[in-house]
Amino acid sequence: MGSSVEIRGGIELPAVREEIELHTADGLTLVGELATPLGRPSVATLVTLHPLPTHGGFMDSHILRKAAARLPALADLAVLRFNTRGTSSPRGTSDGSFGDGVAERLDVAAAMAFIAERGLPDPWLLGWSFGTELAVKYGLEHPIRGAILLSPPLHRATGAELAAWAGRGAQLVAVIPEFDDYLRPEEARQRFASVPGTRFIAVEGGKHLWVGESATRRVLDEIVAVVNPAAAPLPQEWTTPV
Repeated sequence: MGSSVEIRGGIELPAVREEIELHTADGLTLVGELATPLGRPSVATLVTLHPLPTHGGFMDSHILRKAAARLPALADLAVLRFNTRGTSSPRGTSDGSFGDGVAERLDVAAAMAFIAERGLPDPWLLGWSFGTELAVKYGLEHPIRGAILLSPPLHRATGAELAAWAGRGAQLVAVIPEFDDYLRPEEARQRFASVPGTRFIAVEGGKHLWVGESATRRVLDEIVAVVNPAAAPLPQEWTTPV
């Protein structure tokens, strides 16, 4: 009989974790990590796109780090995280400099090329804040199942780029905090009306940065409910083998 631990905070559950590099069409090397289930195949893949690097966003931004720490074990998901151009984290610094969401088009393409090369299944883009802009602007250029948008500001993504998702066969999922700093549910419903098939999730009491374990659990549950619903809701304890 094993022992149980509560899943919270910085807990890191078993997975295969590999430091990887991505190579962009303009000659840059981006640093990242791929986490996959231990001893069994992935059922789907999350390609994560982090918040704004000029305001502290990077591959270790907490929701993305916790997705990589928990979801390979709890939901059989592969999780790719990487630093976009010019972004630093303990993993290292990616080449280049911040491109204001324009040059990062090549970063998204490099990540998707890596996914194809590895043969990772059913890729979904998982963007948070600035990362949602990249997902909306460039996601349809790649063979993805869909995009999950956490706290989308819709500052850089145009109305035409958003509307292009309508009828395209890739699912759009918008997770909107009630007290977001940039786009709250009422306005978000109007903005996403151009994509009638959007799965719209308004989170009561939520804030842009999803601080706290209850917020983390809610976000990860919503992600898994979309990508691998058989694994939802996620357990709150992990039983370790003897």
